[in-house]
Amino acid sequence: MSSDHTNPPGLVVSTTEPILSFLTSASTDPHLSQELQQIASNLSSKPNVPYKSLRALWLASNASTRPQLVQLFSGSEFVLTSPKPREKSEELKARLQKLAEILERNAYAELVKDITPKKETNEPFSSYKDQLGFGMLLEAFLDW
Repeated sequence: MSSDHTNPPGLVVSTTEPILSFLTSASTDPHLSQELQQIASNLSSKPNVPYKSLRALWLASNASTRPQLVQLFSGSEFVLTSPKPREKSEELKARLQKLAEILERNAYAELVKDITPKKETNEPFSSYKDQLGFGMLLEAFLDW
């Protein structure tokens, strides 16, 4: 399997001796149209052949002279191409940059947490004790 980016879309097979022999004979076959003979001639010099073109040549050729499909594809391999990598949008790039900066800041804060002063969090009712005390005070005022 290769990743040649010049392959046409669709199923592509590697050129083997049976395929090359068929293409060479098809390029001079009088039963085929001039266009199909030209296609066969062009494909005979390629390392990989589109299945669609090979099938069209095989179907148009004389059934008594063409090879069986099993013989034709014997030893051939599918040629798979890698898809083109997707481009990231500008919005995604900006978001990834922001997330990377946040991660870097968090990693730095974790690294220096032993030597930096603790940040005071004076949030009201941040502990269970504060919440319970407020609840009891509220209850006392409501019952009064």
